[in-house]
Amino acid sequence: MSIFDRLLASVRKPTDRPEATPAAPTAPVERRQRKRVNARKGIKVLIIDDSPTVVAVLRKALRSAGYDTREALDAEQGLTLIAQDPPELIFLDIILPGMNGFNALRAIRKMPEWQHIPVIMISGNEHATEQFYANRIGADDFMKKPFSRHEIFARIEVLLDGQLIPRRRGEAVSAAPAGTPSVP
Repeated sequence: MSIFDRLLASVRKPTDRPEATPAAPTAPVERRQRKRVNARKGIKVLIIDDSPTVVAVLRKALRSAGYDTREALDAEQGLTLIAQDPPELIFLDIILPGMNGFNALRAIRKMPEWQHIPVIMISGNEHATEQFYANRIGADDFMKKPFSRHEIFARIEVLLDGQLIPRRRGEAVSAAPAGTPSVP
């Protein structure tokens, strides 16, 4: 019996009713025991971050789950890779050399053929985190560095549709046939 239950029991007034047997509390499922829902194997993910360590961590985690990754160390290179072969999900650092992540995100959202791509912003800078929430310019989620493998997949899982394909928040997440554009 918890301290809270003992305290509550001492405050309750006795009644003539028989005490009901309390239902067994359902404990939350430990995250390691819960089956993770992954995107389909082969989902194309672009990682845009100037830290080779962060790129390596994301690459290793994502590839181990069957994702196809490409990497860019700056926003300009990332936008070039998007133009060559658009990914289905982007991890985008905020603080980058040259063009920052906010400007890269604005460029992504301005292009009609890229607007459907979900973007998870990442940063270790407290100020950038505050700026992200203040500006809300079209990112679908945010991860603060350092992050865990669990957090990577939890962020992706939130964006999955019925066909296990990452979708932007607010887009239709019905089980539409593959290749069918979803309507925001």
